[in-house]
Amino acid sequence: MSAAAAASQKPGFATRHPYAFSFGGALLIFLATLAFTGGVGGGQILSTALTFATMYVIVGLGQMFVITTGPGNVDLSIPSTIALAGTLSMVAMNESDGRILLGLAVALGVGALVGAFNYLLIRLLSIPPIIATLSASFLVQSTAISYGRGLRVRPPESFAAFATGRILGIPYLAIATLALCGLMGLLLHRTVYGRSVSAIGQNQRAAGLAGIRVDRVRFLTYVLSATLAGLCGAVLAGFSGGSSLNMGEEYLLASIAVVVVGGSSVSGGRSNVAGLWGASLFLYLLVTMLNTFGVGAGLRLLLTGLIIIAIITLAGDPKSGRA
Repeated sequence: MSAAAAASQKPGFATRHPYAFSFGGALLIFLATLAFTGGVGGGQILSTALTFATMYVIVGLGQMFVITTGPGNVDLSIPSTIALAGTLSMVAMNESDGRILLGLAVALGVGALVGAFNYLLIRLLSIPPIIATLSASFLVQSTAISYGRGLRVRPPESFAAFATGRILGIPYLAIATLALCGLMGLLLHRTVYGRSVSAIGQNQRAAGLAGIRVDRVRFLTYVLSATLAGLCGAVLAGFSGGSSLNMGEEYLLASIAVVVVGGSSVSGGRSNVAGLWGASLFLYLLVTMLNTFGVGAGLRLLLTGLIIIAIITLAGDPKSGRA
């Protein structure tokens, strides 16, 4: 084989470094913002970006596992799960530092129940995940509204201090989320479950023939996604000074965007944990830059969508080669 032919078969830059476009885009946007402001407030912008990026990363981790299981798999119940888990966790904590662990356990439990319900709809009713999770979202949101209407419980002081605190300008939440990403990376790449998720995404039929219990793995994946959404609900309520019924709205499309922009394959089978950070910073800094430039809300949404599409197109999505 000639050198030219061998070179042509080498994987492209985007394939070898699927996170590069997200981090590169975030850096360019940050530099553009600094140039516009004359370098004023750069440290504050970056610190705030890290704080808000952690929320995107937490829900993006769960969505990433779901999307990795193959085409059509997506969790649209994330916003409602955030709202319900945030409300119930604050009620469980009851502004008491001694009940923080109880509140977190409630948030995780709510998420696990929602995830189990999601897959119950998918498996027993044989309906597409996008329909099942959207239907579940309406039910969960209705529960949150009926229970939490007019309810505003403040988080315990210690929990709020952790959610908003920083050390050397780095948010505590960012440090904790980095540790969570490490655990999720090990789960994805170093465990039978994680390898099964990738195998199902590459070819579900072949994975089943290889002895992988596809239904069980997919069930655990939807539970994991909703559980992380529940955790995000508790953390977001702590950061915001209390829960609200609409606090999860922006995480519906954001949870999908950070997965795809971060380098994971939208067709499944390939994931990238590190890329979630680049994509999350990219999304937040993009909105910050457009606000700094004085762009109106309508045009801001349009430009955000176009730029995300451009990033996804440049990063590419290698053919999966499924049978």
